Amino acid sequence: QVQLVESGGGLVQAGGSLRLSCAASERTFRSYAMAWFRQAPGKEREFVAAIKWSGRTTYYADSVKARFTISRDNAKGTVYLQMDILKPEDTAVYYCAAKEDEPFIATISTAAHEYHYWGQGTQVTVSS
Repeated sequence: QVQLVESGGGLVQAGGSLRLSCAASERTFRSYAMAWFRQAPGKEREFVAAIKWSGRTTYYADSVKARFTISRDNAKGTVYLQMDILKPEDTAVYYCAAKEDEPFIATISTAAHEYHYWGQGTQVTVSS
């Protein structure tokens, strides 16, 4: 139903920055909360950041707080992840995900299984 395409990954030196983008197909009947997850080989998929449709509520994993910023431009159907002060441990495939939003609920889910629409991922590699 929802098509998501990530871009912006690449190779960067530790301490550098990248901005990931996730472009979503247009939707007529639903608004979505969006999130970023990441997964390294042999590891579980890990929550990174999430944002409600309004953009006014965000949540970050402790490991990326103060370094990453999630934002969205609903007119463009795009969500972004600005990643600053990157560390080698940030190396992973980053996935964009979407779920139906609940605008009258203040919280955002951080559980991967609650997100039903996924992009194919973009590789981020941080060298030391």
